Amino acid sequence: MHCPHCRNTDTRVLDSRVSEDGSQIRRRRNCQDCGKRFSTVELMQLTVLKRSGAGEPFNREKAVQGVRKACKGRPVTEDQLACLGQEVEIALRATGLAEVQAHEVGLAILAPLRDLDEVAYLRFASVYRAFESAEDFETEIAMMRSERAAVALPTG
Repeated sequence: MHCPHCRNTDTRVLDSRVSEDGSQIRRRRNCQDCGKRFSTVELMQLTVLKRSGAGEPFNREKAVQGVRKACKGRPVTEDQLACLGQEVEIALRATGLAEVQAHEVGLAILAPLRDLDEVAYLRFASVYRAFESAEDFETEIAMMRSERAAVALPTG
């Protein structure tokens, strides 16, 4: 680790703290040459394994980009899309895996998108799940209605 003040590579860790969600480690460091202190944050690298077998770092914006197309013309704001992207990344990191299949990214998008906008969800799901007919849409809508009805039933 290079000191940001003098670029010396001889630094000592004074304190390490794990974030509440366990995804980051904050380290307080001291430069052995100039004596100045600084902090670093380490973040677990999340890799997405594509169908081709190639891996690439998870890119939240890339995940949101596909959702943005599904939300075109819908009352969904950029802030809501940013929150959805964050929610997807948190869900993927919560698995504890350093590598996830590209398919898992799509699955992680579906639930928060459904909560955000059902029409956008149907658009995204139709492409992601390769709907082939109006019947596929009808089946998905029927499932959504039955789940909504199950949630609406009073318990007790």
